[in-house]
Amino acid sequence: MQQDKDNKGSMTVAEAGRKGGETVRNERGREFYETIGRKGGATVKAERGRSFYEEIGRKGGETVKAERGAKFYEEIGKKGGDRVKATRGPNFYEEIGRKGGQKVKKLIEEGKRAARAAMEKQESAGTGTQQQEEPASSPAAPPDESSPGRSE
Repeated sequence: MQQDKDNKGSMTVAEAGRKGGETVRNERGREFYETIGRKGGATVKAERGRSFYEEIGRKGGETVKAERGAKFYEEIGKKGGDRVKATRGPNFYEEIGRKGGQKVKKLIEEGKRAARAAMEKQESAGTGTQQQEEPASSPAAPPDESSPGRSE
């Protein structure tokens, strides 16, 4: 009995925390930690914003890079890629690459259409009033020096 009393004080804080965590996990299950983790993350995001996570992620990445080197990221990236290939199949990267390329192509086309529409709107707004004011039989104005077809 005296031996039990002596051993009670020899547990470190880390050991006590680990033991308590295992007890809670066994009683409430892993899902409990997932739920409280999500709730805590949502609270921190609401209080501090997305930039907080960006900042701590960047700092953590810099620390890992300093401790383990850039080669570490190459290794874990390769492992992750191999894992995805094994679970999703060898054609997965081709499929998502094709989808991404199609999305980019669509966005570029939409951007070009929007730019053309804006240019047309701007031209019609700028020239529409001039055409109404000038009579159709007026003599042609001398070419502007900045005209695209002009050569010297």
